[in-house]
Amino acid sequence: MKRYKAHESAVIDEGCEIGEGTSIWHFSHIMPNCKIGNNCNIGQNVVISPEVVLGNNVKVQNNVSIYTGVICEDDVFLGPSMVFTNVINPRSAVNRKNQYLKTIVKKGVSIGANATIVCGNDIGKFSFIGAGAVVVKEVLPYALVVGNPSKQIGWMSEYGHRLDFNEDGIAECPESKEKYQLKNNSVTKL
Repeated sequence: MKRYKAHESAVIDEGCEIGEGTSIWHFSHIMPNCKIGNNCNIGQNVVISPEVVLGNNVKVQNNVSIYTGVICEDDVFLGPSMVFTNVINPRSAVNRKNQYLKTIVKKGVSIGANATIVCGNDIGKFSFIGAGAVVVKEVLPYALVVGNPSKQIGWMSEYGHRLDFNEDGIAECPESKEKYQLKNNSVTKL
């Protein structure tokens, strides 16, 4: 018995593991040997390439492409039409399927609409990638990055609010009231 929901127009290939409570919407294609966790939401017209791994509670909005080599940990949000790459120097006439680079998206990351994540660049936990950003290097945990190429312009709380650090390097999330410390260009939750 299926423990997940899939629209009749979705294609799910052999060898996939799909967790309980996951929903897969219209015209999406889950390719062979993917692992999708519990309570995920895969929007319409999504392509998940072979052997991609998604943790629990991952939200994939419409028109997203997730290519082989990508691992998303729990609670990741992938905004509409964002895309990952998996080859650093693609050429149509050159087969580089054995050169896919791995990209790890850590727990709690949000990636905005139309962002591009160039392969081989890990995305730190609870970081926030602005809409349309082009990520070409590693992103630190809790970092807020925007632009093309992306650059860090601040820090974000686990609830998705910009952190304003005082002279002692302490900030408080306005929603959760959790406190964070900035020390040596690194943020930790207290």
